[in-house]
Amino acid sequence: MKYMTGNEIRKAYLEFFKSKQHLVLHSFSLVPENDPSLLLIGAGMAPLKPYFTGKLVPPSYRVATSQKCIRTGDIDNVGRTARHHTFFEMLGNFSFGNYFKKEAIAWAWEFLTKVLELDESRLYVTIYPDDDEAYGYWHDMIGLSDERIFKLDDNFWEIGEGPCGPDSEIFYDLGPERGCGQPSCTVGCDCDRYLEIWNLVFTQFNRNKDGEYIPLEKKNIDTGAGLERLASVIQQKESNFETDLIFPIIEAVRDLCRGNYEDPEQKVAMKVIADHIRAVTMLISDGVLPSNEGRGYVLRRVLRRAVRFGRLLGIEAPFLSLLVDTVVAMFGEAYPELAERKELIKKIIDTEERQFGATLAQGLELLNGMIEARGESTVLDGAQVFRLYDTYGFPVELTQEIAAEKGLSIDDAGFEAAMREQQERARAARADVAAKVITPDTTDLDRSCLVQDPSAKDGTIVLLGKNGAAIEAAGDGEEVTIILDRTPFHAEGGGQIGDTGLLVNDTCKAAVTNTKSLPNGLVYLIATVQEGVLHKGDTVQLVVDKERNLALARNHTATHLLQAALRKVLGNHVNQAGSLVTPERLRFDFTHFSSMSADEIADVEAEVNKEILKAIRVEIEEMPIDAAKEKGAMALFGEKYGDIVRVVTVPGFSCELCGGSHVDNTAVIGSFRILTEAGIGTGVRRIEAVTGAGALAKAKADAAVLTELAAQLKTKEGELTVRVTHLLQQLRDSEKELQQLKKERSLSALDAILASQEEMGGISCIAAAVSVDSMDGLRDLADTVLDRAGGVVLLGAVIGDKVNFVCKVEKARTKDGIHAGKIIKEAAQAAGGNGGGRPDMAQAGGKEPEKLDAALTAGKAALQSMIAKG
Repeated sequence: MKYMTGNEIRKAYLEFFKSKQHLVLHSFSLVPENDPSLLLIGAGMAPLKPYFTGKLVPPSYRVATSQKCIRTGDIDNVGRTARHHTFFEMLGNFSFGNYFKKEAIAWAWEFLTKVLELDESRLYVTIYPDDDEAYGYWHDMIGLSDERIFKLDDNFWEIGEGPCGPDSEIFYDLGPERGCGQPSCTVGCDCDRYLEIWNLVFTQFNRNKDGEYIPLEKKNIDTGAGLERLASVIQQKESNFETDLIFPIIEAVRDLCRGNYEDPEQKVAMKVIADHIRAVTMLISDGVLPSNEGRGYVLRRVLRRAVRFGRLLGIEAPFLSLLVDTVVAMFGEAYPELAERKELIKKIIDTEERQFGATLAQGLELLNGMIEARGESTVLDGAQVFRLYDTYGFPVELTQEIAAEKGLSIDDAGFEAAMREQQERARAARADVAAKVITPDTTDLDRSCLVQDPSAKDGTIVLLGKNGAAIEAAGDGEEVTIILDRTPFHAEGGGQIGDTGLLVNDTCKAAVTNTKSLPNGLVYLIATVQEGVLHKGDTVQLVVDKERNLALARNHTATHLLQAALRKVLGNHVNQAGSLVTPERLRFDFTHFSSMSADEIADVEAEVNKEILKAIRVEIEEMPIDAAKEKGAMALFGEKYGDIVRVVTVPGFSCELCGGSHVDNTAVIGSFRILTEAGIGTGVRRIEAVTGAGALAKAKADAAVLTELAAQLKTKEGELTVRVTHLLQQLRDSEKELQQLKKERSLSALDAILASQEEMGGISCIAAAVSVDSMDGLRDLADTVLDRAGGVVLLGAVIGDKVNFVCKVEKARTKDGIHAGKIIKEAAQAAGGNGGGRPDMAQAGGKEPEKLDAALTAGKAALQSMIAKG
């Protein structure tokens, strides 16, 4: 067995299968394309599902990939075992109705023994007991003895209805020193001796809803070999983490914290961080940004978990972005997009980590409140712990650690129950979405006869479908999927929604409600039959809603101008992070790390309008992607493109890859107005804007507002600024006078408050009802009283229909066991409320203002009890 790096193994695998006439595809994005049933790509075959189901013609009937994958279902095991990861790479070779078991088995064996030069005597296989065909190939063709072929009932791959079949796994014997030592130890044992390195799935059946297994006409091959596992065997490492695919990151973490990798607890933390930073870097590179839902939540959770383990290593300052250079250096050859996006990835990670520092502080305060409110119980409520974890992002491991320090535990059963409820809700939501996914079966269509023609006036229906199945006819009220031999309808994509319109002939009419495209670019319509019966083979007139289409084109071209203007005004760090183009308005998300000033917004708007007024002809070309890059065309962050791309250029200003509809001249846009600019996530801002009729309507609305304001202020529109400035100055002067009067009133009442001072066990105590109009005023007054009198101050005030309390304790008195949070809790409960806080400061509220005096008495009693115990 020769030594190979992880990069060399990946390259050797792809070159080997290229020599076997496989089309080698670059890893698909971690974000599934046109598959809302998946949150993230978690298996090598997942992006190829339409080809396995036979509903799309594959680019080749033999394909090989090294696919990036993300799985977080067992994230708690990461770092604690040798093989669990959130990010990993799956090597795969696939056949779509081409070769089958004989070739798959022969090539797997050839690659392992001839290319990787693994010791044949250490290789074992498993098969499904009834799979005599696979047994014959392993036994007769490869020459394995029966002692090295294991028949196991679980060697059958299926996930409910759909394609399925037996599988065959290949294991490598790591040696008796890695085993459990039991005489019965063999393939299938739970110990680490026999490592599964490859799985060959033979998809030969279709399981129907009745549980019957119907042989497939075209049988498929789906294989998967874990790159990290192969590297651990070839590099003779006991753990995937110690291969060159991960260990350089661990070394960088160790250097940062000046830690000791041999310490068991530190080792786990370093492994977790190394694994998680790979996942975070890859997710952001593929366009995923931190958020509180969906893919963004997965990213945020993994990132925050890495930060948490950094804290366990004593790393208090932001550090994760410092590891990105190491990740890019390791994976940049296989994934060159990492180097292109490195600085953006680092900035997003650093911003998110800094914000999480504040989340940790908030979580600690909430956790302390939970601990204080538990009463005599030594167990923290599991549902509350889950809420702290799920809603506030506070790591459950940190909750466990802090609880243990105080002699407490967590109600694990309650936590798990809350977790299961959330998972069931998420699964149900995904199932609802999956049920709505309609992918027409297009394998029998002749793609060369299907044309996208903006000038087409009529076309023939070559496919009519409903609920994913082909049908011959559809009647009034039925929603159907339609593919035409030629179509002027433009599909949704690049943020733009699809065209709508009508299909009409002498006997029927159907309303086109949306236009979409399949992953191979084939355009299909979603339509509802309104009159008559629509048949496959019918010729229909094609009526695109031209006014709506032109409005879409205006807004889409404007998004290109907007991105170029943002980069010009804010800097080249600006990248598109998503968009939505509708007939009414456009929404543009972009990477930027602070809010835009009014001047910056005005400058961007002016830049776009300047290009509109130049009346520049918009150029649209198709070309190879390399030529597009040489031309300087910008790609959508995280988007996947084919070999031939469409380039939309506004000469001298903007050049982007885009499949959307556009105006032929910038002047058609009319004008451009920005409506709003706001932050929507870590390092991501959003602009909403209008063009054409929308911009004109906005201008009219603004003019009407100015007219109305001028009338109300009894001035001319041209003098509004002067008038408003004068009124604002008058308001500021009045507010100053009011604040001075309030301050004087509070100070006049100060003598009465100080006169209520009493002494308890040598400690000054003031508990008084006061008159203020806000919590800020109550806190300020408490500060003043504490400065004058020291000791303990408890103030209560009726504000609106509630009563509010503030308690302040002199720092020196907290060392005597005096606790403001406990005092205020007793006071608030006496007034129908609750609360808590720090030893030196706490605030609370109550629903029964008539019990204010009783509440102050209860607070004093709590203080007296503390003094007695002290």
